[in-house]
Amino acid sequence: MRVHLVDGTYELFRAHFSKRPPHASPKGKDLKATVGVVSSLLSLLADAQEQVTHLAVAFDNPIVSFRNRLFDGYKTDAGVPPELRAQFDDVEEAVAALGVVVWRCVEFEADDALASAAVRFAKDARVEQVRILTPDKDLGQVLSGERIVQVDRVRQKLITEASHRADKRLAPGSVPDFLALVGDTADGIPGLEGWGEKSTAEVLSAHPHLEDIPQRVSEWKVKPRGAEKLAASLNRERDAAKLYRALATLRLDVPLAEPLEALEWPGAPRKRYLAWCDAVGSQTMKPRPARWWED
Repeated sequence: MRVHLVDGTYELFRAHFSKRPPHASPKGKDLKATVGVVSSLLSLLADAQEQVTHLAVAFDNPIVSFRNRLFDGYKTDAGVPPELRAQFDDVEEAVAALGVVVWRCVEFEADDALASAAVRFAKDARVEQVRILTPDKDLGQVLSGERIVQVDRVRQKLITEASHRADKRLAPGSVPDFLALVGDTADGIPGLEGWGEKSTAEVLSAHPHLEDIPQRVSEWKVKPRGAEKLAASLNRERDAAKLYRALATLRLDVPLAEPLEALEWPGAPRKRYLAWCDAVGSQTMKPRPARWWED
């Protein structure tokens, strides 16, 4: 079997900023993003190539975690459009109404839940492959052969450990070090002065972790352009780089209660799902589930 793990927060934002037509509930609440996520999941469940049998969706609700206590500049809900922020609870209820397991992440982030689940379920002999549905580069750190892969549904791209190494010149274990040096604006990680993607990948290909990069540039196994300045920047900011790496490192110990069996999708619970369709004012969504069970 395959296990599909969906980055629900990414899907929610994608639906909100998509070209989908507006959608308001009978009470006038903007639910475009929420309905868009359910529509996207229904398409996934009906996709013959994906062969979805076991599925879970993780959400950040709210967009804060333990990382905000480590670094003041880490990402928060600030700047999220209020009409989108107002749907964080709605989308969880909607996905649950479809009969899909929902993981709400508060202390941890959705990415932590996805990483924890991927590593855990990949150890189960019944699982052929874990497919993490997100383009988020953070998840590159848990890629493992053909066992744990990422799927970018927008670009219709499969990312394996081999393709990641070929495209990024990075081993999965070096991804947190890469993000620490280059930075990640989406997460509020500033990175170090001068460290660009190309030079960073080159250095990490020879010295996989921050501790492996010698202080003396003369001892570096590779010499990217501006190596002296890169070395000076790192030597000056090594403690900061280690903090940024801690922020970028996904946790694998998120306490997810559901066993593998709980992720099996039996079909949409008819009464609950149809009641949700009525509540959000969507008749077109009612016939879309490919399978039902009588709740």
